[in-house]
Amino acid sequence: MSAFKTMRSSLQRFLPTRQSLVQHAWLRPVADHLLNPQLWRLQNESVARGVAIGTFWAFVIPLGQTLVAAAHCIWWRGNIPAAAVMTMLTNPLTFGFWLWLAYPLGSWALGLPVDAQTWSDTDWLHRLQDIGGPVLLGMGIFGVAGSTLSYVIVKMGWRLRMIFRRHQSNKGTPKPDHE
Repeated sequence: MSAFKTMRSSLQRFLPTRQSLVQHAWLRPVADHLLNPQLWRLQNESVARGVAIGTFWAFVIPLGQTLVAAAHCIWWRGNIPAAAVMTMLTNPLTFGFWLWLAYPLGSWALGLPVDAQTWSDTDWLHRLQDIGGPVLLGMGIFGVAGSTLSYVIVKMGWRLRMIFRRHQSNKGTPKPDHE
């Protein structure tokens, strides 16, 4: 079994199915749209959109990203499984790391100094007001930049894959003689 098939089968165990999404209470208003086969096929544009949508929502909200991404895939005609996979960029194990990176990025974007004391202070709840704006802006920047970059990478990767396939198929065919 190839590495791709192994990875695909292990991912399928964790990804929501069409039926589980249709039955979810938050998605009932759009449940009939979730059954659209276009949202589940591996096509260039829909996968790129799904990856971008999933990446954006992974950074913008801390909980429920997969459901929000699935709902937005309906609107933007993105691939739901691709979006669900990309929402896993941020998870309970990595979200703190992303928040830690978002604070200096947001502070830099706002022109504020990065206060090292903010993170070491034990009374962090009172300091939340000071770091909230930079963190939210930083996560927003990660969301927008990450979704844009991931969209471009998927489009370029798909294009390179097609070029490679054409090149491989042309290798096996004999060239005509032009004498």
